[in-house]
Amino acid sequence: MANKSKLILSESRVCVALDNIREKSLRILMKAGCDKEYANQIIDHLIDSDLSGVESHGVVRTLQYLDEYQQGYLLPNVVPKVTKDSLTKINIDGQGGLGIPALNVATDEGIAAAKLNGICAIAIRNTGHTGRLGAFAEKAANQGCLFILCGGGARDKWRMVAPYGGTKALLPTNPWCLGIPGGLKGPVILDCATSKIAGGWIKAARLANAELPKDMIIDKNGLPTQNPNDFFSGGAILPKGEALGYGLATIGELICDAMLGPAKVESNTLILMIDTTSYRNPDIFKKAAEEILSELRDCPPAKGFDNVEIPGEREKKNREISKTILLPEKIWAAIQKSST
Repeated sequence: MANKSKLILSESRVCVALDNIREKSLRILMKAGCDKEYANQIIDHLIDSDLSGVESHGVVRTLQYLDEYQQGYLLPNVVPKVTKDSLTKINIDGQGGLGIPALNVATDEGIAAAKLNGICAIAIRNTGHTGRLGAFAEKAANQGCLFILCGGGARDKWRMVAPYGGTKALLPTNPWCLGIPGGLKGPVILDCATSKIAGGWIKAARLANAELPKDMIIDKNGLPTQNPNDFFSGGAILPKGEALGYGLATIGELICDAMLGPAKVESNTLILMIDTTSYRNPDIFKKAAEEILSELRDCPPAKGFDNVEIPGEREKKNREISKTILLPEKIWAAIQKSST
């Protein structure tokens, strides 16, 4: 079961073997100045995103990262700096590098601290794009932790989303991600931007010469449009769930900007990690979770739906069956060109 793409393509897709896409992606990141070990850490994450069905955060991002490295917006090969104010308060300085390595460190540090002390708060600053956040939430949940993340800040650089009832882009796509151990089928993961569509989809649509679904973006005059170029010409993304997405984005901006301070690169991130086993025996928790989730799965589907899904299970199923990556022709051509 593949995630439904948000790209309305006028072209076909190309089936690319994993070894081939890894080789091309490695060349691109090493061309940008990354060493092999650092680049592979990033590529592992991007390929996992594609295999999960989240192509907006997959290998297409290597093109964005190459441009950001070459412009000096990101620094390659930096090692995130960890400081601990207390047993339950950790700060991660991404040192101006891509956010994926910093989030890897933050997740590992947070799990260890939560297991030792029951709870931990991790602030991540000075990073670029943080990748598919659900991957970090799933890792924590598999270790028995409740994972709560919000991102935001740097809105002067990333004014992309109109407030509910407005027509001007004022907020970033401030993401929220939650993960918790589930029942028999593993963790439950909610990973979403607070906008109707992530910025990565809009960039991919422009690169692939594709249209976007209806009611996602507006043009500079506040009128609905499906043309991604209208967004880059003064348009805006609409908030997810209208007032709900707007409210969550605003809270995220207050946490990650007003509380954590101005974001130096792309965004700041706050993670709360809680050891669920400090509240309940894991076997009892799992049984109770499965009762809840089974009831939801057994709900009769509405018209147009095959079944009721649990957040995060679709991505897991995709990874189990995906052996290759399907890329739009223009995106694959751009990756090949950039890898030479």
